[in-house]
Amino acid sequence: MRQLATALPEALFPPGTPVIVRQTVERRGLPYQIEVVGVVEAWSELPTGSWYAHGKADKLWLRRLRLRKSDGEVTLLVVDGHTCVAQLIASKGKAGA
Repeated sequence: MRQLATALPEALFPPGTPVIVRQTVERRGLPYQIEVVGVVEAWSELPTGSWYAHGKADKLWLRRLRLRKSDGEVTLLVVDGHTCVAQLIASKGKAGA
């Protein structure tokens, strides 16, 4: 799985790319892993609206990934240092075919 820190994710995973996204979240001191599978729709950087962030225009800008899941649901993920994105490779043949 490619780490996002080594390259810009927009270049590695352009819109239309099927991906799996794994995020690790600390919950009560224990790591909890979340996994989302979908097709990249867009990458963007959007402000949080936080007044205390002291970033560009006094807002904290976060990289976000918009995915479309196989059931049609669209989800927006914040991509940070605890996020791993990998491209899904379609199998060439079907079993029994």
